[in-house]
Amino acid sequence: MTRVYSLSEIEAVLPNIDIVKEIGDGFVAYSEGKVDVPPVGELLFPENAGEMHIKYGAIRGDDVFVVKVATGFFHNPRIGLPPFGGCMLVFSQKTGMVDCVLLEEGELTNHRTAAAGAVCAKYLAPRGLEYIGIVGSGVQARMQADYLRRVTDCRRLYLWARDANSAKKAAEDITAMGFEVVISQSLDQLCKHARLIVTTTPSEHPLLRAEMIRPGTHITAMGSDTPEKNEVAPDVLAMADVVVSDSLKQSHSRGEVFQARRAKSIADDKPVELGSVIADPTKGRCSADQITFVDLTGVGVQDIAIAKAVVNELR
Repeated sequence: MTRVYSLSEIEAVLPNIDIVKEIGDGFVAYSEGKVDVPPVGELLFPENAGEMHIKYGAIRGDDVFVVKVATGFFHNPRIGLPPFGGCMLVFSQKTGMVDCVLLEEGELTNHRTAAAGAVCAKYLAPRGLEYIGIVGSGVQARMQADYLRRVTDCRRLYLWARDANSAKKAAEDITAMGFEVVISQSLDQLCKHARLIVTTTPSEHPLLRAEMIRPGTHITAMGSDTPEKNEVAPDVLAMADVVVSDSLKQSHSRGEVFQARRAKSIADDKPVELGSVIADPTKGRCSADQITFVDLTGVGVQDIAIAKAVVNELR
């Protein structure tokens, strides 16, 4: 019998899972060639600031495979609805039958994305952080801050967002997590103080530029998951000592590495894959003054990893 699990059932088991470890292990398996992940499917609804992504895949030899449908309709809060939605379908690799349906309403997507940001910070951020910088004020801005608590002791944070009201609300929520939050008046101010910067916006025009970035900074860009989005100028990737992509394959069609390649700002062989950095940290940060950069476009293996972990806890 196919089981259907509600969001409340899913949320009840999430505290039992080390999601950062599960996502990190998934990236390693992906970079080792153990995961089949077809190209991302998507539909865009610009008239409603909306998008739909289908990400799916299978770890070879596993019991299950996962299909995830995720939506982001960013005007929804204006009418009292959450901006994210979706579900995950877990199928048997042996029979093709639907094993269970996770009605996660975008929550697992948010957690696996935030966990990926924590993985990047764990393996690439400099030690002795004085400030974290968060660019954006939406759900992911809050969740990135939440997950960074799991991998760093830093509890001081600069936050920048275009909308002052949204920035204030986000700052209040992040303060409640135990951070001392400064609402930054400019991105220059944020970059001046923060050595770990996470960009969380759907921007289609670069927000960070090379002249803003100081030596020893790590940047995780997680907002550019379509060909149109671009949070970080190509010259930042050109100056970075280490450029990492969650998926080298996807970096040819979307994300910050895609934009930098299109601008001919980086050599095609400059990026390395995140899973290979986790497996061999010498491919990542090697000194305190290096600039490191990770482009997170979202990979189906993240959905497989979190879905499997949740199902194991639910049973």
